[in-house]
Amino acid sequence: MGRADPEEGQLPAPVKPPDGGWGWIVLLGCFVITGFSYAFPKAVSVYFKELMKDFHVGYSDTAWISSIMLAMLYGTGPVCSIMVNQFGCRPVMLIGGLLASSGMILASFTTNIIELYLTAGVLTGLGMALNFQPSLIMLGTYFDKRRPLANGLAAAGSPVFLSSLSPLGQVLLEKFGWRGGFLIMGGLLLNCCTCGAVMRPLDMGMRRKMEKAQDKYEAKEMLPIGGKTEEGISTTDGTKKAKKAKKRPKKGKKLLDFSIFSNRGFIIYTISKFILVLGLFVPPILLVNYAKDTGVPDTEAAFLLSIIGFIDIFARPACGMVAGLKWVRPHVAYLFSFAMLFNGLTDICSARASNYTGLVIFCVFFGISYGMVGALQFEVLMAIVGSQKFSSAIGLVLLIEAFAVLIGPPSAGRLVDALKNYEVIFYLAGSEVVLSALFLAMATYCCLNRGKKKEPPPEKNASAGGGSDTEEAESDVPEAEEHGSDNHQPAHSTDNAVVAAASEEANHVAEEQSGEGGGCPEGDGEVLARDGCNADQTVERDSF
Repeated sequence: MGRADPEEGQLPAPVKPPDGGWGWIVLLGCFVITGFSYAFPKAVSVYFKELMKDFHVGYSDTAWISSIMLAMLYGTGPVCSIMVNQFGCRPVMLIGGLLASSGMILASFTTNIIELYLTAGVLTGLGMALNFQPSLIMLGTYFDKRRPLANGLAAAGSPVFLSSLSPLGQVLLEKFGWRGGFLIMGGLLLNCCTCGAVMRPLDMGMRRKMEKAQDKYEAKEMLPIGGKTEEGISTTDGTKKAKKAKKRPKKGKKLLDFSIFSNRGFIIYTISKFILVLGLFVPPILLVNYAKDTGVPDTEAAFLLSIIGFIDIFARPACGMVAGLKWVRPHVAYLFSFAMLFNGLTDICSARASNYTGLVIFCVFFGISYGMVGALQFEVLMAIVGSQKFSSAIGLVLLIEAFAVLIGPPSAGRLVDALKNYEVIFYLAGSEVVLSALFLAMATYCCLNRGKKKEPPPEKNASAGGGSDTEEAESDVPEAEEHGSDNHQPAHSTDNAVVAAASEEANHVAEEQSGEGGGCPEGDGEVLARDGCNADQTVERDSF
């Protein structure tokens, strides 16, 4: 890559993530967006009884509101990826915040359930999807070394908002009714626009400012040398650009990068995640009804979900800290497999729980394992494909997960209606989660690790999947050196080296014009150094 010019259709070299600074504000915005995206579809369920009375529909009809929200969150992944690649994260998030808010505001004026599906379901769900995915992409651009911790902290927004939005919704329902509650919730969703506004792009802004300041400083340093030097450099600059325009075809920007399907790690992750989602959400959905059927009072049964949420709040950041350790991070895929195995075994072992104490123990272990899975799922994907292709990868993964979400929980509900037995459902869900864990671990070991041992080490390429952002940025330097005169020199040259090179260049121009500099032929727009005609010593103004 090197330091390519955006005007010439070249992708800019990735900027090293700051791992802090403004990134903490970005993390806070991602925390809020994650909380709204995952908790809001569940928190809306407190209004279902009033909706059933007003619209004279059943529980399954009102439950479709939450289902449509989740389907839009997962199923519109590729659309979000295309919009992010085309317009950037910040504009997409601002539009998403407006859509989410307007959906709930319009829902407060609806007169039938179909209108609720279109407003609260489709419009609000699409708005949250346009916020959720770009926020994760921005988090990956601002964090590299601390990325596991950042992902864990951002994922903690889901249980925090779930434990707060549900009681708030109940209070709003009692004081203002469901229409007033929807209107106020729509106002709360405008905070997504605030979160989108703080998602400042990292790549181009600071780079352009630094380059302009450096150009001005170096131009002042070169002015006393003489007009001949400036004339020689301007000739070099013009000839270089003409040469690059001929040699370098302009590259169009990909709206959705399907080349990630050539990455074996991505294929393995996608298959395991599809199997995981089939059974991951089944136990918390059926837990309350399961407890009621065993004789647990309604209030105590509802408190079980609060236990899961409370444990989940601390499990996600803690797991992110563990995943960020130097000796753990290279093997984060195996840690993710362990988290899924832990979750699946928890479901299987608690299938026979027949009293409240057993269910509380299940909720504690399920909260820990569920939090681990939530903290690691996107970190593993970032580690596999890298931040350059993450925007396309997450969109395609969410689309595939959407099918699993539409298959898993509804199928479990039908089995409960047919068998009248929750024990079988817990066994089935746990087995699916265990299968996904074993598949990910075994496929990673057999297909990826063994393949790396047998194959020779590949050449460094920033466009290849996997690796951190720092490694991708460092890989641009040798690539620029390989292209010789077609690429600019590295931008991190010191000021002393620049001034020295300019002095040598001025002396050589003066020698050529006085007839003393013969011996080295003039290249196409190149100013050669004194000691020889080595292309590696070419000095370009653009690189100053």
